[in-house]
Amino acid sequence: MNYQETIHWLYNQLPVYQLQGASAYKADLTNALLLVQHLKHPEKQLKCIHVAGTNGKGSTSHLLASVLQEAGYKVGLYTSPHLKDFRERIKINGKEIPETFVCEFVAKNKSFFELNKLSFFEMTVGLAFDYFAKEKTEINIIEVGMGGRLDATNIITPLVSVITNIAKDHTQFLGNTLQTIATEKAGIIKNNIPVVVGEYVSETKEVFLAKANENNSELFFASDVVKENYPSVLLGDYQISNKKTAIQTIRVLQIQSDFKITEENIKNGFLNVINTTRLQGRWQQLKTHPKVICDTAHNSHGLKIVLNQIQKEKFEELHFVLGVVNDKDLEEILPLFPKDAHYYFCKPNIPRGLDAEILKQKAKDFQLNGKVYISVSNAYQEALKNASKNDFIYIGGSTFVVAEVL
Repeated sequence: MNYQETIHWLYNQLPVYQLQGASAYKADLTNALLLVQHLKHPEKQLKCIHVAGTNGKGSTSHLLASVLQEAGYKVGLYTSPHLKDFRERIKINGKEIPETFVCEFVAKNKSFFELNKLSFFEMTVGLAFDYFAKEKTEINIIEVGMGGRLDATNIITPLVSVITNIAKDHTQFLGNTLQTIATEKAGIIKNNIPVVVGEYVSETKEVFLAKANENNSELFFASDVVKENYPSVLLGDYQISNKKTAIQTIRVLQIQSDFKITEENIKNGFLNVINTTRLQGRWQQLKTHPKVICDTAHNSHGLKIVLNQIQKEKFEELHFVLGVVNDKDLEEILPLFPKDAHYYFCKPNIPRGLDAEILKQKAKDFQLNGKVYISVSNAYQEALKNASKNDFIYIGGSTFVVAEVL
């Protein structure tokens, strides 16, 4: 199979959570453990930082990777989902995994995948670990897919565990309260492994303290101990917390490992993160007149910060190109959006995308008015056509909406 055929097989062999939603979720580590055994345990050859959290884990992971690259290390980075190409999930020093490696890995292990009915995510985690081990990376940033305790990545023993924050998202899998969600995320905390928590509230702090104590893990609350706020090309207000989380994680590495990382490396890592890691979709400016921003924030915690930041902007009229997935809690996110704006409702082009007509009707209940468009691209073009040079256009609601515009 060539690369396109291989990717098609990966997507269609078994459900993909990114595309299908709930039917693809597997809360079990059995297959992940079977797979690494089959691959002769590549994960045991890797030094890792394990990153979980509701929001900010992608940005934090990329900031960490950038700093470590600036310090001269060969850095593996595993994140999800991707925006445009599957290979964005697996990078070494900002360079995507080669198509040939993906094809050869799948071809070699295809019968094992089929026999054991591995999920898309499990196969992808195995691919990342195998690639990093073969390429002899010196440090790897491994982002959790969902939750933590039962996530396929949770078979590693990292140098440090990181939990960015806790908010209500994927509640059908992780629970309806902040405590239950925190318990799932805290499942990445391992015996005697230090843990950095980015943000907390009283309900989640108790969970983290109890879990860290149970595992004899030194616990650091980044929001309490990090005072620096180094500048970064990542401009979203929410990046302040992500930067603190990354700084505290680096501090732990500096003290508890043999990694040599200077303040200059941290500063340059933050300033060069887009160039070094190729991160996209975080308060990313696409045009100046009108100002066009796209952002992957998609739950109430992330959207509150982004929508607050929009209100700090200077503009005459506000335009939203908005689409969501069908398992999104609209009652929780739609009240956050401003009523005095023009809305361009669209459906991201995946099976999980919510029909734009349904989104429009729901939005109407919260006095958000606009028209339905046949595609994200169509909605964006219409917004550009209607906006004056002093207007502001925001594209978001879902990672997949941003992906289609990029």
